[in-house]
Amino acid sequence: MTTLLISDLHLEEARPDITRAFLGFLEQKAHGIDQLYILGDFFEAWIGDDEHTPLQDEVAQALKAVSDSGTQLYLMHGNRDFLIGEEFCARVGATLLDDPSVVDLYGTSTLLMHGDSLCTADVEYQKFRTTMRNRQWQTLFLQRPLADRQTTARQLREISMAKNKGKEMAIMDVTPEEVISVMADHGVLRLIHGHTHRPAIHAVDIDGQAGQRIVLGDWDKALWWVEVQPGQEPELKQAPLQ
Repeated sequence: MTTLLISDLHLEEARPDITRAFLGFLEQKAHGIDQLYILGDFFEAWIGDDEHTPLQDEVAQALKAVSDSGTQLYLMHGNRDFLIGEEFCARVGATLLDDPSVVDLYGTSTLLMHGDSLCTADVEYQKFRTTMRNRQWQTLFLQRPLADRQTTARQLREISMAKNKGKEMAIMDVTPEEVISVMADHGVLRLIHGHTHRPAIHAVDIDGQAGQRIVLGDWDKALWWVEVQPGQEPELKQAPLQ
């Protein structure tokens, strides 16, 4: 009995090495397990379920094989792929999770998040996030021609990269007080998230109780995942990206 959690793969055509690593990871570790959670920024960009690139089709086929093997597959939006919709999820046999969501991992209530909403010190980004997550904005965007959406996605990515270069790293990390507040509000002592690309396991004090925040790493130079099994503490694992 095993559950795996991953995030921040940022799959794109420019990084076939990450795609190969992911397909191998699925084949070797994800078939026939209990659950696989993908906690956002799975793709570097997603402009609608109506786009079908060779990369997207290859990944979708591999995910469908995982869900067909009996593994329960869950997807969560990140800040790069928040337009993944029910059509894609149905295609691969996945359930789309809200961010945040509380799930039961072998008897322990665990809060799952992408993690960007925890970075409250980055006020500029939080305003941008509010706009991008607005249903009306998303509906209007998805009605635009595919080529137009592709151009806009490239422009937004360039703007984001330029702005992040000038920001202090601490601003783009989670706000500790927000972590404690969110965990307390959801009544949990364990949080697993990605987004910050700072893999680690942190001790957290939640109203005098010992809590735990596990941060998944991105797949730029290594594979990162959390492995959970009944009766054992979650393990943050790493493997070289080959």
